[in-house]
Amino acid sequence: MQGVRVRAWVGTIVFLVVTPGVVAGLIPWSITRWQIPWTGGWASPLVIIGAVLVAGGIVVLLDAFVRFARADGTPAPPMPTKHLVVVGPYRYVRNPMYVAVLSIILGQALMFGSWGTLLYGALVLFLVASFVKLYEEPTLEGEYGDEYREYRRHVHAWVPRLRAWSGAATSKSSRDA
Repeated sequence: MQGVRVRAWVGTIVFLVVTPGVVAGLIPWSITRWQIPWTGGWASPLVIIGAVLVAGGIVVLLDAFVRFARADGTPAPPMPTKHLVVVGPYRYVRNPMYVAVLSIILGQALMFGSWGTLLYGALVLFLVASFVKLYEEPTLEGEYGDEYREYRRHVHAWVPRLRAWSGAATSKSSRDA
């Protein structure tokens, strides 16, 4: 069990650095060089809104990744969890990692006044939504069956619920994470 837990944490950290680290960090940085536009500087409302989106996205992203490691798996397909993770941010939205990454990208577009980053975010949204629809949802349904179908009926893919889904409190997976 200890070996599984260590592999889960290591795998989760590596996946976090490689995937969201590149998609939400390295690529936006390569577009913006993280340069605040002179007009308004740090006090600009768009910079402040962007910073809030980035900070919020990072918090949600890290929390979502921790949930996978605690469930002895990773978000990466080769090492999934035994049970569907439906706790924490997953009680509000089915794809909190993707929503968080998109929030981080949008936040950077606002902070740095970058149309290029905004267009990049739109491309990421298209690619991620396609991946979710064509691969992830069918895979999760095949892997977790009724558990996933029940979850999918109650929790939206992209727009968070205002109140947490209470079904997660009675799910087997909520005890595992």
